[in-house]
Amino acid sequence: NRWAEDYRLEKTKVHKGDVLPVKMANGGGWAAIIRPVVTKTNVVYTDASAFPVYGKVSDATDSRYERLPSELKGVSRDPVWYLGRHSAGLYIRFRSNSTSIHARWESTFNNTMTHMTDTGTKGLDLYALVDGEWRHAGCAQPQGKKSERTIIANMDPIEREYMLYLSLYDGVSSLEIGVDEGAILAQPAVDSPRTDKPIVMYGTSILQGGCANRPGMAHTNILSRRLDREVINLGFSGKSKLQEEYDYLKNVRRAEVKEQLKVARSFGDLSENSEYDEARDQQAK
Repeated sequence: NRWAEDYRLEKTKVHKGDVLPVKMANGGGWAAIIRPVVTKTNVVYTDASAFPVYGKVSDATDSRYERLPSELKGVSRDPVWYLGRHSAGLYIRFRSNSTSIHARWESTFNNTMTHMTDTGTKGLDLYALVDGEWRHAGCAQPQGKKSERTIIANMDPIEREYMLYLSLYDGVSSLEIGVDEGAILAQPAVDSPRTDKPIVMYGTSILQGGCANRPGMAHTNILSRRLDREVINLGFSGKSKLQEEYDYLKNVRRAEVKEQLKVARSFGDLSENSEYDEARDQQAK
């Protein structure tokens, strides 16, 4: 029942993980065992533009973390263009040996929805590659339009591959990744998920990611990890109206082009057959 002043530490130099015995100052027996509080490590931030972003159809977008190419601005309907500015399915790849990973980002719209968590809407989600498998490391809950979060800390300082998923129902206008001062922060060394033959998925709200509680749980992102393949998310909540056009091309126009090819072949020499060339062009479309 003594005050803290009545005790003294037997060790003066401590390291992370040390267990410190405490002895009474008057020479009495051992009083307690405590664990030291580790001084916070300085965090160094790097703009995420230094690292590759995946899940995009094209890099020719108005800003880095958008899904639709700039050439579709004014061509796509305004609601589709707006949703294309959401970063659903996009992820940053990097590697580091830091004991902690941090993020500092600004959301494009600062969206909030009553039926979906803020972390899923405009937060971030971190995965680490462990024994060849992508495992969840932690998520970054947004604080508003601008946010800064420690995603994970107190790790062993060994090099790991990371994948940082971006927001599902908001855009990201700026993003920085933070690591311990002096730690490595470098380009990924492993091609995972593989990027040589990406899978493109088209749909509405569920495909975009509604209402996943965090970005990594959108089903396109789950499939990407399980198949070890880049998946491009072209989900536009409530705005996917291509089904009629797709059905027409598949069930009507395809049959028409097939018939045109049949007729063109009946004309003989295909090397100078304009009808055949035109039909082949239509088939390619």
